[in-house]
Amino acid sequence: MTTLGALATLAVLALVVGVVAVLRVQWRSRTSQLVDRVNASRRVPQSTYSAASDLDGLPPVVQRYFRTVLRDGQPLIRRARLEQQGEFLMKAEQGTWVPFVATQHVGVEPPAFVWDARMRMARVLSVRVRDAFAGGQGCMHASLLGLVPLVAVEGTPGIARGALFRYLAEAPCYPTALLPRAGVCWTALDDASARATVTVDGFTVSLDVHFGGDGLIERVYASDRPRYLGGQDVATPWEGRWLEYREHDDMRVAVRGTVAWLLPDGPQVYWQGRVTTVVFE
Repeated sequence: MTTLGALATLAVLALVVGVVAVLRVQWRSRTSQLVDRVNASRRVPQSTYSAASDLDGLPPVVQRYFRTVLRDGQPLIRRARLEQQGEFLMKAEQGTWVPFVATQHVGVEPPAFVWDARMRMARVLSVRVRDAFAGGQGCMHASLLGLVPLVAVEGTPGIARGALFRYLAEAPCYPTALLPRAGVCWTALDDASARATVTVDGFTVSLDVHFGGDGLIERVYASDRPRYLGGQDVATPWEGRWLEYREHDDMRVAVRGTVAWLLPDGPQVYWQGRVTTVVFE
């Protein structure tokens, strides 16, 4: 290779490295902006949980849940940070699962979250995924190596409702967010289940919540969670299952679960994972 050719090759490599660096900085910057929006939640006076006042009028099965997971005097959670790891179904038709690690920032007043994940496709390939609900808007972005866009959906009613479903389904990880004064309305279904409904910035979602014999939430179900297919939102039955709880800050919080679309030919589990670190404010 001539000196001129070598210099040209180095120039191209430098340009590629520069573009990669800029795109990765842009990804991190946008994630940080969303996290700032989550952390900019309303500053409310610190308050504590009281069974005598917080549970008045709730269905008995919901009262039992809160008595199981909370203690009187428990400070209400304003924000949370969760570290997660698990597997995601990348290609359903091929049954291809990929491992992921993620950090999730959650705000309770008002409901908001940012999920920032890295999914390992191969030794040197990864997909960055960002799922968020902040400021009353939802977004979903996926990018190969944080460089090549794969999915980009933002600002639509469907993505907002889908993200709000996720926030409500994951609230057993930060259980004071399920209290009525956090904006959740509970109605009885039967002795072992109740419906949880939340409204944020004009978007309303409801989950049917099923409780186990130990009083803990075992399963949540929605008949109409938006599923993004072919550029459209398709209302699809969906469920999440909580398989394990642990004690944290005098609360029992959900730490391992699965989620699935309930399709005509059977459930399609597409996420299974666990919370490895929990930090509450």
